[in-house]
Amino acid sequence: MSTTAKPKHIGRNISRIRELKGMKQEALAMAIGLSQQTVSNIESSENVDSEKLTEIAKALGVTIEAIENFSEESVFNFFNNFYDNSSSQGNSFNQGMYATFNPLDKVIELYERLVQAEKEKVEYLEKLLKK
Repeated sequence: MSTTAKPKHIGRNISRIRELKGMKQEALAMAIGLSQQTVSNIESSENVDSEKLTEIAKALGVTIEAIENFSEESVFNFFNNFYDNSSSQGNSFNQGMYATFNPLDKVIELYERLVQAEKEKVEYLEKLLKK
């Protein structure tokens, strides 16, 4: 049995993540401004240049590290653990209740509103200084 690590096939990882997200090659191609054939070629290559990888990661809504370190086993472990924990966690009040939104999206939304409010304050103060 060999102890050498199997080289990572970035294209295959992109393909699997895309499939798990229910996205077709055409949709990914449109999102990154390439043809479907080019996406197919990327998915069949072992290595992808970092610029394309960044665009693909953004289009798929994952990090570059998630693509590089993707493994089928970790996905199954995640879902198995999530299922096991979701049925045993909580009390009778929140049993079976799941968030229908991504908490990170809410944090980003709040941050954007705070930044906008600060911009408005700055504009107001600049107007006052000019008078």
